[in-house]
Amino acid sequence: MSYTDFAQYYDGLMQNAGYPERAEYLCALLRHFHHEPGETLDLACGTGTLTLELKKRGFSIFGVDASVDMLTQAQAKAADCGEQILFLHQRMQRLELFGTVDTVLCTLDSLNHLATPQDVQETFVRVARYLEPGGLFVFDMNTPYKHREILGDNIFLYDTDEVYCIWQNHYQPSGCRVHITLDFFARDGALYRRSGESFFERAYETEQIHAFLQKAGLRCVGTFAEQSFQPPAADTQRIVYVAQKPNF
Repeated sequence: MSYTDFAQYYDGLMQNAGYPERAEYLCALLRHFHHEPGETLDLACGTGTLTLELKKRGFSIFGVDASVDMLTQAQAKAADCGEQILFLHQRMQRLELFGTVDTVLCTLDSLNHLATPQDVQETFVRVARYLEPGGLFVFDMNTPYKHREILGDNIFLYDTDEVYCIWQNHYQPSGCRVHITLDFFARDGALYRRSGESFFERAYETEQIHAFLQKAGLRCVGTFAEQSFQPPAADTQRIVYVAQKPNF
């Protein structure tokens, strides 16, 4: 998935994502597990906003994303901030690094965008391969509850300074998938230019995620409701998972 048009408008549509708060939460989460971040990978970094927030907080961090257009935005953003950050163009399930890392982060339901359970499993295998023993893999995923009850077959409208967006969902119970269609209308002189993007998100039960992690050689050491240290509830929309690579 290239996310060509989505990349152009992503930051505007995600302006309420609360990146500084997310960065602070991740820092607190790592402290909770007495883990020094060390060399850190921001997996599926998108336009690099969270990468930059963590860099400002002293992280030695680099980013990986499958979208060239997203990475172009990330690189320009880093340059504007006077930061030098390495950004690599790779798919999660084909991750290849030159060395190991101490921490891998993957946020904002990026893993839900993988097409199949096999893609999720292979991503976990790749992460485990490049994690140092004792390293942490912190990621979040949208829940089946969110797909079924919140996204469902609903339509959302976004009106920003640069674009008007119609976000349409079509829920598919088989595989707990949501087909998402985005239509963008951007002003071009006296007219509006229309473009669009279409992709799927797939949700998994917690037990499935634990099984994927175990098969990859990782141990789940914590699950939390998003942006909290509370256990997930039946109506939790996004779950944060903390997995660790054993020291042996």
